[in-house]
Amino acid sequence: MRSIFAEEHRLQRLLDVEAALAQAHASVGNIPKEDAQRIAERAHTRWVTLEKVKTIERETHHDIVAIVRVLSEECGEAGAYVHLGATSYDIVDTAWALQIAEAIDLLREGLLRVQRSLLALAERYKATVMIGRTHGQHAAPMTFGLKMAVYVMEMQRHIDRLDEVGGRVCVGKMSGAVGTGAALGPHALQIQEDVMASLHLGVAEATSQIVQRDRHAEFLFVLANIATSAEKFATEVRNLGRTEIGEVMEPFKGVGSSTMPHKRNPIHCERIGGLARVVRSAVFPALENNLLWHERDLTNSSAERILIPHACVLTDEILHLAWGVFEGLEVYPDVMLSNARLQQETMSEAVMTRLVERGVGRQEAFETVRRCAMAAQEKKLQFKDVLSTDTVAGILTRGEIDDALDPTKYVGRSEEITQRVIDAIKKRG
Repeated sequence: MRSIFAEEHRLQRLLDVEAALAQAHASVGNIPKEDAQRIAERAHTRWVTLEKVKTIERETHHDIVAIVRVLSEECGEAGAYVHLGATSYDIVDTAWALQIAEAIDLLREGLLRVQRSLLALAERYKATVMIGRTHGQHAAPMTFGLKMAVYVMEMQRHIDRLDEVGGRVCVGKMSGAVGTGAALGPHALQIQEDVMASLHLGVAEATSQIVQRDRHAEFLFVLANIATSAEKFATEVRNLGRTEIGEVMEPFKGVGSSTMPHKRNPIHCERIGGLARVVRSAVFPALENNLLWHERDLTNSSAERILIPHACVLTDEILHLAWGVFEGLEVYPDVMLSNARLQQETMSEAVMTRLVERGVGRQEAFETVRRCAMAAQEKKLQFKDVLSTDTVAGILTRGEIDDALDPTKYVGRSEEITQRVIDAIKKRG
C-alpha cells in the first residue's frame, strides 16, 4: 500500500494520464500518431525522473508544470503536443483515481482475509455456548459462532461498500479549466471517453476544474467505517480477554511488560484501536475539502495529499493486524461455559418462557420471574431455590426449573443462524 502512494509511483500515474491524453488526441486526428507514440514511450520515470521534476519544481513551484516540462523535453519535437488542451487537475484527479483503484484492490483483499478468518471461527465454534452481554452485564446465552457470524456479515457490508464507492471515486476527467472542454476542441468529449477507457476508469459526468470531492469524502468515510468495525472487533477481544473473563486471547509472542514478567497484553488489538482513531479523523477534513470556491480553489490539495495516502495505508495496516488477531485467536470454550453458569438469574427469560408455555400471561410471568431474580440477588440466594419456593413451583417441577436454568438449552437458533451465514458467504465464493 505504501508503494502505491510512493512519490515515484505517483509520478508514473501522472505520466500514464499524459500518455493516455496524447493517444486520445491522435485517435481523433488532433495530433500525429507517431508523436503520440513518442509521448507514450517517454512518459515513464526512466525518462521523467523524480530528480529532474523536483529540480524544475523548485523553480516553478508547480508540480504538473514541472512534469510537463520534463516530459516535453524528453519527447523532442513531439513534446509540442504534451498536455494539449488539459488543465493540471485533469491529470491530478485522474491519477488519484488510478491510485485509489489500486488501493481499493488491496483493501478488498484485506477485508476478505479478515472475513475468512472470522468465518472459520464461526464454523468452528457455531455450537460453543457463551454468555451474551448487554450493558456490560450478563444477558442471555448465545454461541461464540453467532458472535463471529455477526462480524462476518459486517465485513461483507464493508466489501459491498468498497465495491460501490469504487464506481463513484475511481473516475477521471479531461475537461479543462472549468469543465467545458473548450481547449480540447470539438472532439473533447470523445477524448475524455478515450482517456478513461484506456485507463480503465469511469468518466465524471460533469465537472468543474476538478472532480468533486464528495466522491473522495465518501471513500474516506468507508475507510473510517472499516477501521471502526475492526476496532469494535478488537475491543471485544480485549474485553473477553480480561483476566476476570478469560474467554479468548489474541495470539501472543514476545514480552508484555518491562517490569511484570507475567503480562500478556493485547497489543495488536490496542494498536488497531489507536490507528482507527487516526483514520476516523480524516473524515472531517475530507468533507471540508468539498467546500471549494466557485469552480475550484486549492484548499483541498494540501490536505488530501496527506489524507488519502495515510488513510489507505493505516486502514490496510488495521486489516492486516485484525487478520493476525482472528487467524490465531485463542478460544477457551470451557471458560465460556463456566461464565455462562456464573449467575442463574441470566436464565430468567428461559423460565419466563416456560411459564408462558404453561398458560401464564406474559406480563404476569415476567413480573413473577423478575421478583424471584431480584430476591435471589438481594438475599444472596440461589435463583432456583427462590423459584422453588415461589408460585412458580406450583406450575413448574424442580426438574423443569433445573432444565430451564441450563444455558446450553437456551441458545435459540444460534447454530442455525450461524450456518446460514456460513452458507451464504461460501456461496458468494
